[in-house]
Amino acid sequence: MEAYSQLIGTLALTMGVSWASGVNLYAALLVLGIGGSTGNIDLPPELAVVQDPMVIAAAGLMYFVEFFVDKTPGADTVWDGLHTFIRIPAGAMLAASAVGDVTPALQVAAGLMGGSVAAATHATKAGTRMLVNTSPEPFSNWTLSIGEDLAVIGGLFVALNHPALFLVAFVLFIVLVIWLLPKLWRALRLIFGKVKRWLSGDKQPPNQPPIMPNLALSSDAMDDLTDEQLADQLAAVEALYKKGSLTKEEFSAAKRKILGL
Repeated sequence: MEAYSQLIGTLALTMGVSWASGVNLYAALLVLGIGGSTGNIDLPPELAVVQDPMVIAAAGLMYFVEFFVDKTPGADTVWDGLHTFIRIPAGAMLAASAVGDVTPALQVAAGLMGGSVAAATHATKAGTRMLVNTSPEPFSNWTLSIGEDLAVIGGLFVALNHPALFLVAFVLFIVLVIWLLPKLWRALRLIFGKVKRWLSGDKQPPNQPPIMPNLALSSDAMDDLTDEQLADQLAAVEALYKKGSLTKEEFSAAKRKILGL
């Protein structure tokens, strides 16, 4: 029974650090580093390096910077783009260290799984942030950013103290990611297409009547539209919102329908 509990704890810590790295790497390092150095967390010797004062100081400085950048619409997307090359490798290394003293093959396998989890989590976060940044107000961005910080702290606490519960929640999260990522990709393609058309100066001729959104279409019918048609629908809805023809709630509902969310 003790060996089973140890296995569950190790698995939860391995998946927990890789998941947290994809959301907020520096918050995860601070939680592990401060918790380990104060004796509140019993970390494997291979992961004890995060308890070093220099690592804690560096993580604290970067978390301070990220705390403000992550709550600035636009800047958070650039930050996420740069951290594609940081969060994923860090998640892999932390996962490989979290399994403890094992064979090299098992350590490499843990690193591969940890990197994959960090990549999926990072992609979900970055994609969601880009969609939220299309909102005309900043409060959604601030709320989401603070929620992510709290999720990392709470998630690691559960992984360390209630590993079985964390693993159940982790499986549900993976199912959510599998369902959500294709929808995020479709929405991001529309946004990128709209930006590309705007940069290329491809605008509607002045004598052509404005395109009216057809929100009566079903979700399946929306799926049959091309990216250009969906981009036109989205632009038409935004134009109606700016004219005051749609309320904020109506605009949000229409945008979600067009983006397939």
